[in-house]
Amino acid sequence: MGVGVNKQDLSPIVFSSGCRLVVPVMGSTGGSGRSTVADLLAERMAAAGAATVVLDTAPRLSSPWPSWTVGQQAGGLAALPPDRPLTRSRVRHAAAVRSDGGGPDRHVLTDGRDWHSPPLVLPDDPAAWLQLAAIGGWQCVVADTPHPVAHDVLESRCAGRIGRTRAWYELPYAVPVLCASATAGGVQALQQAVMALHADGMPLRRTVVALVAQTDGRLPAVVRGRRHHALRPYRRCRPPPARPAHPLPRAADGFPAAHTYPAGGRAALPGSPRGGPSFMGHTASRRTTTRALGRGRSFIDEL
Repeated sequence: MGVGVNKQDLSPIVFSSGCRLVVPVMGSTGGSGRSTVADLLAERMAAAGAATVVLDTAPRLSSPWPSWTVGQQAGGLAALPPDRPLTRSRVRHAAAVRSDGGGPDRHVLTDGRDWHSPPLVLPDDPAAWLQLAAIGGWQCVVADTPHPVAHDVLESRCAGRIGRTRAWYELPYAVPVLCASATAGGVQALQQAVMALHADGMPLRRTVVALVAQTDGRLPAVVRGRRHHALRPYRRCRPPPARPAHPLPRAADGFPAAHTYPAGGRAALPGSPRGGPSFMGHTASRRTTTRALGRGRSFIDEL
């Protein structure tokens, strides 16, 4: 069930010097407004006083960040070879600066080279990206991640390994954001992604949902029609299996327990337990309400 964010409900936040935050922004499918939400969140965190960096983990030709930071002399990710020691000044000089003129600046680590340059081999492990941000000395890390969530959860489970989604969830100070288009297809893809996360034991209590659409500032009709129904059918039509293919781990305080898997890989995702997930998400339009997510009350206030 989603909760809309109105301008009159917004209140300023202050990011203290001792706080650390990792925000992996993920998409249930393509065209979910993931990069836009990541940009708005970085803007809001910077306005709250946090030294903020956006990590562009997508390949260059499928990412908007090179065009959003074009014309700068920053070396980007290509100036940070993985086989050499890095210093804070070197990492900071490699980051581009994104600013809207009136607000505070935030840094962006992306591959801003020409489109015909050889592609970089980017790390898959989220811990490597977090280490890079730690060397740069940033308080808030917003990661724009390109992998499809539901496919990654299912593929990694069947292969018997830790996928990218779980690896981002298991980072310290992580508050994942799951984006979806505010259309019928987008909400359906969101349902599927949420149920995959729930079945794999992900801590949905600290997951934020952002629905994105291009509107005149009002909630789209599909959001108004589904915000009270979209995630409820699973409470009725998904009974627990008699003998699940693989028992779900028991969680304490919202965090999943350690996984143990037999040799040869993990079983397919079991059906959802009775009750299904229950979480709070922000509904956001691309033009006004999503902007409110970036400028107004942060999701940190609601954790």
